[in-house]
Amino acid sequence: MNALLVDDSRLARTELRHLLQAFPDVTIVGEARHAAEAREQLTQLRPELLFLDIHMPGETGFELLESLDAAPHVIFTTAYDEYALRAFEVNALDYLLKPISEARLTAALDKARAQLLAPAAAPAALPEEPAPTPLTAQDQVFVKDGERCWFVRLSDIKLFEINGSYTQIYFEQHRPLIPRTLQHLEARLDPKVFFRANRQQIINLKWIENIEPWFSNTLKIKLREGPEVEVSRKQSVLFRELLSL
Repeated sequence: MNALLVDDSRLARTELRHLLQAFPDVTIVGEARHAAEAREQLTQLRPELLFLDIHMPGETGFELLESLDAAPHVIFTTAYDEYALRAFEVNALDYLLKPISEARLTAALDKARAQLLAPAAAPAALPEEPAPTPLTAQDQVFVKDGERCWFVRLSDIKLFEINGSYTQIYFEQHRPLIPRTLQHLEARLDPKVFFRANRQQIINLKWIENIEPWFSNTLKIKLREGPEVEVSRKQSVLFRELLSL
């Protein structure tokens, strides 16, 4: 597991680096003192694991995560216990209080291994750059809607749907709105997994439950645990070509 350490305290980073020497499967690929430095290293190094402090100069750890389109698995390391609930609301793997014990670090790394070895299923994400890098099925995206936020594995998103000037995301029982256009999302989504059904919706092909012929040679698709989607005439032709032998 490649890990990035983010903490404004050099002593805290040194102590954590020392503790991690006991785990030969963890490689520390970089260190950052604040959010701006971490953001740059996340782009360059693409670590699988992020050890993240909360209180740092400039942006907090939460603000760093909120600014990312996709993030690695996160283990918070902090001297403050009052943020634990919020940490788990963003699907952090664990929340380690300083000084960090080897036993708690071992448990956190066990969770990281379990997540990284879990089977994945679908790719895609939400960016805003000229030539964005496609994301993989293992990637997670950070989704914020009002006061609520989540890390969502892309394979768990079954549908993207236009809702006014926003796009609504369907995963589990949640339906958050994000300030992205479908065109924006389509540029990042893996076309082998995500399909533009019509002008309003992009579906995850892995979530299709059944398909039936519809009016004027179009198709209607029922998503597992989700709504029915009507595929436009033009996209119905592409869909048949995409899935035919």
